[in-house]
Amino acid sequence: MNIPRKQLYAYAAIAVVVAAVGVRAMAGGRAGAATGPVQLVAAPSPVTSAAASTGPTAPPPVVVYVCGAVHKPGVYTLDQGARIADAIAAAGGAGAHAELGAVNLAARVTDGQQVIVPERGAAVTPSVDATGAAAAGAPSAVVNLNTASAEELDTLQGVGPSTAQKIIDYRTANGGFKSIDELKNIPGIGDVRFAALKDHVSV
Repeated sequence: MNIPRKQLYAYAAIAVVVAAVGVRAMAGGRAGAATGPVQLVAAPSPVTSAAASTGPTAPPPVVVYVCGAVHKPGVYTLDQGARIADAIAAAGGAGAHAELGAVNLAARVTDGQQVIVPERGAAVTPSVDATGAAAAGAPSAVVNLNTASAEELDTLQGVGPSTAQKIIDYRTANGGFKSIDELKNIPGIGDVRFAALKDHVSV
């Protein structure tokens, strides 16, 4: 059976096309088989992320009013645990005529407290908190100079641990206080500090 040459060429062309289509189909199948299943990654929960980023709550600040013999009297916001010395520093520091010996610089400030820095020779008014009560470091009762402990003496306005010990040493050496005026014999207690103490001590 004789097939014309043109027809043979046509059959050959068709065979080439069929072969090419088959090769492509096989390659596509292999590529599809090599592709694994798509893995879904869960996004982090907003609630979980917010909880993880939340740290310990900082203590609230305290607001105090500083007045008297300071450079910049006014209302100041301080960190929790701040001292009277920090409040005075926030107000620009003590003035040239301030009587810092009448102020317990180591006492902690409380929210709403009024810190008064007296001038030399002026009557000393204890600092008060928001409720009107005496602030930390201000005496709340009369202290007996002959029986008080060092801790009790330390609660007196302007008396720190060092001065409290000097008071105890004086009464030990002299057989006790005969009069509150003898406080002036204690080193560091002058007329101004004595004026601040006299109404809060007894013998």
